[in-house]
Amino acid sequence: MSDHATQLAEGARQLDIALSNDQAQQLLGYLALLNKWNKAYNLTAVRDPAEMVSRHLLDSLSILPFVEGDRWLDVGSGGGMPGLILAIMRPDAHFTLLDSNGKKTRFLTQAKVELKLANVAVVNNRVEAFSAEPAFHGIVSRAFSSMADFANLTRHLSDRQTRWLAMKGLYPDEELNVLPDDFEVLRSEQLAVPGCQGSRHLLILRRLIQPELA
Repeated sequence: MSDHATQLAEGARQLDIALSNDQAQQLLGYLALLNKWNKAYNLTAVRDPAEMVSRHLLDSLSILPFVEGDRWLDVGSGGGMPGLILAIMRPDAHFTLLDSNGKKTRFLTQAKVELKLANVAVVNNRVEAFSAEPAFHGIVSRAFSSMADFANLTRHLSDRQTRWLAMKGLYPDEELNVLPDDFEVLRSEQLAVPGCQGSRHLLILRRLIQPELA
């Protein structure tokens, strides 16, 4: 087993996440693609594949227990974190990866093909110009924008069942102070990501919708 495979397996064990052999191979295949395309497309500032395991693969895996429902949107997906990783782990659910950067969506499309992910759709568009029916069960972002922008720019893609998962470093007190009035924090989790030294938090939001508007 390679060092990266060992690092991934041990990290998943610490997160109490079961990886099948196929899932582990897909995640490592994604890592190889990310490392290869990063040289030309600048998909991530992380250059060391070992660091990519902790900061991208394991960081994305850390929110898997909170991913419920079967229609998900990853806003500002970039290099596919966390959307592609979650799609590998949840083949029963469908993930739309949205990014306005054409280079990044070209990478995502190639990764979808090479990893044979039939449950992924890649969209090159700005979130405010994107529409979808039915509403998503969940909307996730990782360093996409402020919490207020995340909520405001995606509210048209939601219904009363939708949950927003915002992946953050330090607890975003200032951002939460200006959260739109019709949103509330349903749950806050401090995440322990193997190999990551910095603080990691997950904020789960819901929208307070008047019955006549639902």
